Amino acid sequence: MRLFFLRHGKTEWNLESRYQGAGGDSPLLPESYDEIKQAGAYLKQFKFAHVYASPIKRARDTARTVRQYLPGRPALSLLSRLEEFHLGKMEGMLFKEAQARFPEEFDAFRNAPAEYRPVEIGGESFQELIDRMTPAIQTIVKNYPNDEQNVLIVSHGAALNAEINALLGTPLAHLRDRGGLSNTSTTILETHDSGAHYQLVAWNKTDYLKRKLDATDTI
Repeated sequence: MRLFFLRHGKTEWNLESRYQGAGGDSPLLPESYDEIKQAGAYLKQFKFAHVYASPIKRARDTARTVRQYLPGRPALSLLSRLEEFHLGKMEGMLFKEAQARFPEEFDAFRNAPAEYRPVEIGGESFQELIDRMTPAIQTIVKNYPNDEQNVLIVSHGAALNAEINALLGTPLAHLRDRGGLSNTSTTILETHDSGAHYQLVAWNKTDYLKRKLDATDTI
């Protein structure tokens, strides 16, 4: 079984380098719909049994748009466990503002996940996010026991980065070692034992996008 993880399209806050967690939701950029279509053109070669998405609008809109290009238009389910990190007081802040006000939390969130302590900002730790996302992924896998089935999961950059690495068995301290995930990127995992183990097939695949990405695309 293969799980295709699609990060949502680029938003206004992504472009502004502004924190956008579970509590914030700026619109997709107009051009993002073209890029979601480009992702759909890549993904349409695969047959998907189901599409799952975070209910937050930017992910929901991405899922609904890309689904139009998939063979048979598979059913779409929204799962709250697939939401982005809860970022507390950093929500909506420009990165440079968050760095100035919460320097320890800012640095740890980006560079040292095992040391991230979001108590002061009222946020969600990496382990807390993994503990809520993993049961959802494992339930999805168990719903489709046929090894040849594919599922598409549409979610958020920081959340997907943490969860995918956790599924691969990466320790908390090294969750950021593979780098970030870009808007409208696809990352693919494969399991042959109903989710007991996962193998990485593709990380942050963006070669189907028709523009050069910049720093505001990746988190």
